[in-house]
Amino acid sequence: MDERLRTAARTGNVSDLYSLIEIDGNALKQFDEEEFVETPLHIAAEEGCLRFAMEMMSLKPSFASKLNKQGLAPLHLAVTNPDTSMALRFLEINKDLARVKGKNGKTPLHIITEAGNHNGLLDRYLEICPQSIRDVTVENRNALHIAVENNELDVLQVLIRTLKKTDYYCEVVNQKDEGGNTALHLAAFHDRPQV
Repeated sequence: MDERLRTAARTGNVSDLYSLIEIDGNALKQFDEEEFVETPLHIAAEEGCLRFAMEMMSLKPSFASKLNKQGLAPLHLAVTNPDTSMALRFLEINKDLARVKGKNGKTPLHIITEAGNHNGLLDRYLEICPQSIRDVTVENRNALHIAVENNELDVLQVLIRTLKKTDYYCEVVNQKDEGGNTALHLAAFHDRPQV
């Protein structure tokens, strides 16, 4: 990636982005040609540069589902940011991004359940895409498994509350991982009575 483009994305400078496009009308084309690549949208998402990210989403919506070489889409990176506005804007633009699978089959929801429900992101995420709770990793683990493993009781409470409103509650609660464990098995194994 051109260092000027990387700097524009890192600093959120939309004017510099358009200056580069004026110089080279194909400045963003290379990213479409590579399967796994860090795009300017990945950088903006990681740095929390909302305005730049929204401009990039407008110019190149395909970047939103691209995985970088670490197996992460821009939304995977955005959900780790304490400011939830970017992750929520991504979902408002395209709720299907909630189900993009990255490394080990993890969706952004799986990453949220590992990190915790910061600033109520999990609640909003599940309002926008409740069916994402059914997604499993390559180890056949759903968000409940991950919340239990990480001892995230507050996350687990939000997940259960959301699940109770669905017709797939039993399916998700009884989901077995590749080791044959439900979330309840994991809670018992790790001696987490509250969970």
